[in-house]
Amino acid sequence: MNVSDIESGIDRVFAPVSDAVSSVVFAEVSIGGTSFPLIVGWLVLGALIFTITFKVVQGWGVGHAIALVRGKYGSKDDPGEVSHFQALTSAVSGTVGLGNIAGVAVAVSLGGPGATFWMILAGLLGMCTKFVECTLGVKYRVEHEDGTVSGGPFRYLPIAFKRFGAAPAAILTGVFAVSIFFFGAVGGNMFQANQTFAQARNVTGGDDGILGSDRAALIFGIVLAVLVGLVIIGGMKSIGATTARLVPTMAAVYVIACVTVIVVNVTEVPAAFGEIITGAFNPEGVAGGVLGVLVIGFQRAAFSNEAGVGSAAIAHSAAKTRRPVTEGLVAMLEPFIDTVIICTMTALTIVIAHPQSFLDAREAAASGQPANPDGVVLTSDAFATVVPWFPEVLAVAVALFAFSTLITWAYYTQKAWTYLFGRSVAKERTFQVVFLLFTVAGSVVTLTDVINLADSMLFICALVNILGLYLLLPVVRRELKEYWADRAEGRLVRADAGD
Repeated sequence: MNVSDIESGIDRVFAPVSDAVSSVVFAEVSIGGTSFPLIVGWLVLGALIFTITFKVVQGWGVGHAIALVRGKYGSKDDPGEVSHFQALTSAVSGTVGLGNIAGVAVAVSLGGPGATFWMILAGLLGMCTKFVECTLGVKYRVEHEDGTVSGGPFRYLPIAFKRFGAAPAAILTGVFAVSIFFFGAVGGNMFQANQTFAQARNVTGGDDGILGSDRAALIFGIVLAVLVGLVIIGGMKSIGATTARLVPTMAAVYVIACVTVIVVNVTEVPAAFGEIITGAFNPEGVAGGVLGVLVIGFQRAAFSNEAGVGSAAIAHSAAKTRRPVTEGLVAMLEPFIDTVIICTMTALTIVIAHPQSFLDAREAAASGQPANPDGVVLTSDAFATVVPWFPEVLAVAVALFAFSTLITWAYYTQKAWTYLFGRSVAKERTFQVVFLLFTVAGSVVTLTDVINLADSMLFICALVNILGLYLLLPVVRRELKEYWADRAEGRLVRADAGD
C-alpha cells in the first residue's frame, strides 16, 4: 500500500464527518442573491459591537499600544514569561501564514480589487476584538510555581459561563479546548508542514528534483520536526525569543518583495487605488454586487487574523504585566500587521502587477465560469513580472510563515492538552512528541477532508469564545476605565523610572 492509498482511506473515513460539521459551522444565508457565511457575520458583528462599546479604542489607543511594545511602561519584575513585543510576535506568527498569500490572492481574483477595501475595514474592526479577548486572557491567567503562566480562553470562559451552572461551563470550555487542539494538530501543524514541503519541492525541481520522492518527504518532515522540537521544548520563553527574531525578518522579506513590485510599477499605483475604491462600491463581474465583494473581503480578513477565535489570547496571556489592559492594547496591533499590512501588500502587488493568471481568473469570475485560482501561483506570477527569481523569495517567505505558525500553534495546542489532561512535565513532553509526529506525517500526506474538518473546528472556537466575551464585557470596560484614569494622572510605572 502506497501513501496515496493511505490518504484516500483516511479521507474516506473523515469525509462524512467533515461534510456534516462544515455544513453547520459554515452555514450560509442568502442576502440579495449573495451567500453570506453566518460565521463571518458572527465574527464581524462581534468586532463591530466591541468597537462601539469601547469607542473605537483601536484608534485612540494605538499610540499607547506602540509605547508598550517599545517597552516604555512596566517593570522587569512584572509577572509573566515574555515581553510585550515577544508576546505580540508570537501571536502574529500564529496568524501570518499561507492565508495572507494564497487566500488574499484568491479573494481579489474572485471579488476584484474592491475586496481589498472591505478586508482592511474588517481588519480594523477586528483590532477591538483582539483587545477584548487578550485583556481577559491576562486578567484571569494563573501563575505557576515555576514562573510559567496559563491564560487565555481556558481561564476566562469558565468564569464567563459559570452563571449557567458548573456543568454547562465545563462543557462549553471543553468544546473549545477539543476544537482548538484538533485544529492545532492538523491545520496549525500538518497543513503548514505539508505546504512548507510542497514549496521546497517546487523550487528544487518538482517531482523530478531531489525532493520528489516519498522518502525525501519523510526525511524533510523529520528534519522539520527536529527544528520545531528544539524551539517548543523550551516553552513560551523559547517560542517568544524565536518569533521575536523570525517575525520581523519574514515580514521584512515579504514586504520588501511586494514593495519592489509596487515601485517598479509605480505609475500603476494611482489606478490601482482607484480600482480598489471603485470596486468596493461599484464592482464589476462580482456575483452579488457590493454585498458580494463585501462578503469576500470580510471573509478573508476574518479567516486571516482569527480575531474572536481566542487563540491569540493564549500567547498574549504570557506577557510580563500587572495590568491586563496593557496586553489588550498591544494585541490590537496584531490584526493591523496581519490584515491591514501583510494582506493589503499581497492584494496591492497582484492588482498593480496584473499578471496574466490574475486577469484570467478575473475574466472567469466575471463571465460566471467556475474559478478556482491557485493563490500562491497568482502571487508568484506577480513577483515574477519584476524579477524572474522572485518566486524563490516567495518560497522562502512561505517557509518562514509556516514554521512560525507551527511553533506558535504548538504552544496553543499544548495549553489545550494540559487543560484536558492536566499539567505535568511528563504530560507536556508526551504532547510534544505527539505534536512532532503530526509534523512528520504532515510532510508526507495530504489529508484534504481532515484539514477541512480542522478548519471547521477553529471556527467552533469562535462561536464559543465570542459568547464568553460578550458576558465579560463589563470586566474589560472597568479595567480600561481604571487604567486610562491612572495614565491621565501619571500613575503608570515607566520603565525608564528605575523601578
